[in-house]
Amino acid sequence: MSRSKPRKPILSRTREQYETFPYPARRAEEEDQRLITGSPGDWGEVVHYVFGGRDPGAKDAPLRILVAGGGTGDAVVMLAQQAHDRGANAEIVYIDLSAASREIAEGRIRRRGLENVTFVTGSFVDLAAQYGPYDYIDCCGVLHHLPDPDAGLRALAGSLKPGGGMGLMVYATIGRTGVYHMQEMMQRLSAEAEGRARLETGKALFAGLPPTNWLKRNPFVNDHISGGDAGFYDLLLHQQDRAYRVDEVYDFVEQAGLRLQNFVEPLRYDPAIYTTSDDIGAKLAVLPPRQRHAMAELLAGNITKHIFYVVKTDNKTRPVEIAQPAKAGMPRVGGQDIGAMVPYLGRVDGAKLAASVAKSAQIKINFSGFALIRKLPPASAAILARVDGQRSLENIRQSFDPVPESWPFYAQVAALFAVLSAANLLFLRHPA
Repeated sequence: MSRSKPRKPILSRTREQYETFPYPARRAEEEDQRLITGSPGDWGEVVHYVFGGRDPGAKDAPLRILVAGGGTGDAVVMLAQQAHDRGANAEIVYIDLSAASREIAEGRIRRRGLENVTFVTGSFVDLAAQYGPYDYIDCCGVLHHLPDPDAGLRALAGSLKPGGGMGLMVYATIGRTGVYHMQEMMQRLSAEAEGRARLETGKALFAGLPPTNWLKRNPFVNDHISGGDAGFYDLLLHQQDRAYRVDEVYDFVEQAGLRLQNFVEPLRYDPAIYTTSDDIGAKLAVLPPRQRHAMAELLAGNITKHIFYVVKTDNKTRPVEIAQPAKAGMPRVGGQDIGAMVPYLGRVDGAKLAASVAKSAQIKINFSGFALIRKLPPASAAILARVDGQRSLENIRQSFDPVPESWPFYAQVAALFAVLSAANLLFLRHPA
């Protein structure tokens, strides 16, 4: 009687996958042409969501960052380059299972001439605490590949400084409809195959899928088309992969002693934007945040990844918000006079944004095929044209001729901020 070989442990199979197909596919030479930025981890975003607008690395304060499961280096390169550009006293630790992925990430860092990055090969579940604690931990697209994601997140939470936080990304169930059907078919057809043999079987299966298949009909996932062999394998052939619904994200975070600060982009998780019914809108408005976020995922159907920031449960820091000012007085932000706050833009060209808003007094936002138009206050274009990440709101107000009265000006600032911060386009920080 023949016996099948025992299957390798999940962690071993995952390591071998990324040794054979480092993901995402990157070359060090590409660093000469571009810097890949994104969420989580863009530092302006981190300051907003994790640190309430107060940069922990300001005034040359030491800053410790962990990139947990750093892969071929997108996050570590972004964080290291941004730290260098702002002159931060940052030490960054990169941990990943794959030596092949680490080699690519190290090459990208060398190509940019960046320093203060420590590279470690191994499991961050076992090694994170050894190099911590950290002000910020970035873990993008990794936890859902662990044999025990809950334990992985708890290990990271235990490595945080008391006032620190994390930027996380896990796969989203509804937007990835069809992906797990493909993975199940591969398990039924070729459960033991690995490497190139598994890739060949997967490509043959995908090529013959009927047009009615859910994966063929899902326009929101495309790494199997645009990401080369590594992208195809990571999306469709991974042997340890789970996804989360919004409620599961909340449970995942809370079991680790953490609190969800917000999803990115927050506006995308507002269910009201997906309905034109006043009656349904009124019902949605009275739901608690967790239920509203869950409804948004169900209504939208196109959220393929949940990106979010978390802090420890006892951390009182909240993302920056501005209450609409009453005529009796000016709003304050985290105890700070609003005029002293410094506005800065997210990953958007400020001049182009200001010019576009000047033409229409509105902004068009696109969330993976869902277009949304928001009207903006009259002074929005003029305010945006003056945002340089250095001037305070009061300096901006004083630059107008004539200088507008405080209350009307800050009322427009509050309305503008409410729209653009929810779309990850405009943030506020406290003065250094």
